[in-house]
Amino acid sequence: MTQPTHDKTLSGSADPKTGIYRHGFGMKEDVATSIASDYLCPVVERLKAGDFHLDLGPLQIYLAREFGFCYGVDKAVDYSYQTRRMFPDRRIFLTTEIIHNPGVNARLRDMGVQFLNGQYKGTTTVNDLSPDDVVILPAFGASVQEIEQLKARGVTLVDTTCGSVIHVWKRVEKYAREGFTAIIHGKYSHEETIGTSSRVTQYPGGTYIVVRNKDEAQILCDFITGKVPAETIMQRFANAVSPDFDPERDLQRLGVANQTTMLSSESMEIAAMARDALAERYGADQLETHFRNFDTICSATQERQDAMLAMGEMNLDLVLVVGGFNSSNTGHLVEIAETYAPSFHIEDASYIVSANELRHKRPGATGIDKAVNWLPPLPLRVGFTGGASTPNRAVGQAIERVVELCGLSLNNPE
Repeated sequence: MTQPTHDKTLSGSADPKTGIYRHGFGMKEDVATSIASDYLCPVVERLKAGDFHLDLGPLQIYLAREFGFCYGVDKAVDYSYQTRRMFPDRRIFLTTEIIHNPGVNARLRDMGVQFLNGQYKGTTTVNDLSPDDVVILPAFGASVQEIEQLKARGVTLVDTTCGSVIHVWKRVEKYAREGFTAIIHGKYSHEETIGTSSRVTQYPGGTYIVVRNKDEAQILCDFITGKVPAETIMQRFANAVSPDFDPERDLQRLGVANQTTMLSSESMEIAAMARDALAERYGADQLETHFRNFDTICSATQERQDAMLAMGEMNLDLVLVVGGFNSSNTGHLVEIAETYAPSFHIEDASYIVSANELRHKRPGATGIDKAVNWLPPLPLRVGFTGGASTPNRAVGQAIERVVELCGLSLNNPE
């Protein structure tokens, strides 16, 4: 096996039980300058120093007090850069996108990191891997089955899974051990939810059902309270339940969890709906036997949603939300922003074509829309935020583009 050429060693870095590297390679300072150069932005630092506000006379710019890279994303990016530095001569792969941001994934591709799955997938498959290869598990984690396949190939595994995601895994594992079906509020095809559901089925008899929103949760509750038949459940959730799922058997004892990036208020409402339905069927005095719930929304997701709510109260004329179009938490920020002002979800500044044209994605849509005459005339109050996987630079460049289109300068605001 090819050995890393860096003078640091791997000794003592791997988890003694699994052989997986979960804490980087002690090279955080070595890669810090590269990360800062790739993702930080002076404009954003200027707004932070100015109490998240920039006064350009007729243009007032506001920045959400919590936005951009969260701790888990910081860790994933940091470990990825450390891995590249540690193994300069080895092939390095990601199982899928490290995070849901096209700029970050593009930068990793520039660094020679390849992808086994997803939109950046190359020609190499898991079966083509050898013990000389290094594979990074992304911030969302990976399924139990995928990790076992990778171990069987003998690759060096580097795990960047977010701690908040691991917290959810532990919760649903406990549900499975205690005989509760996990109701997972999330998107059944999302990488995180795939990983979470796989933790359930590793236990004999472990069962789960994934609900996307309150509408789907209501169908579930209607079955519990006897309003719809089991066939309705199986038709609606055919792709979102554990193997051999039986609504009559598996919807009696329920534990609620969630994809960490979902809208927190909706997760709480879904938990309350399930609790009330079970109370109606079995009696409130039997809830302890039939219902479990623990808040597993990550603090970073909650903080960014709260910050968007706070910024929404600032009487804004326009909000731009910057982040990957496949980023769940970014999409939910748009949903919140739309309740306060005209709001647009863009991936980066290149989507701001002109003052008359902007390319954006609507919440829940699959394609890209074009907004015409989207930029109101001065005077103007514009708010900016970014999802937990959005680099500061992407937000800063969007701010710079709006300032330019307004005919103003960040250097000479007057």
